[in-house]
Amino acid sequence: QVQLVESGGGLVQAGGSLRLSCAASGRTFSSYAMAWFRQAPGKERDFVARISRDGGITYYTDSVKGRFTISRDNAKNTVYLQMNSLQPEDTAVYYCAAGNYYTISTMTRVQSWGQGTQVTVSS
Repeated sequence: QVQLVESGGGLVQAGGSLRLSCAASGRTFSSYAMAWFRQAPGKERDFVARISRDGGITYYTDSVKGRFTISRDNAKNTVYLQMNSLQPEDTAVYYCAAGNYYTISTMTRVQSWGQGTQVTVSS
């Protein structure tokens, strides 16, 4: 399995931007689809976005469409989440995940998880 480490979280004002990164170890990064999930305090972990192995196909949950962009650099073994127009409701711990593109949006089908990075959006 691939090991994942997120970074880039922090505190930002509403309307601001952050870019999250997820660095993967191992030489098999390009064989995995990647995704981002988030978990707000007291709530379940929710799917945010996914990207295919070659980066050519992406999919977003409705609440982030037009504001968030998922991308990957297979040469750097890294997946990114660019988050713009952040709102207080985006406050959560954001998790990177690896798996199969068609099943990765289901938590129980994720093959590897990162440890999470906190994003806090103040109003």
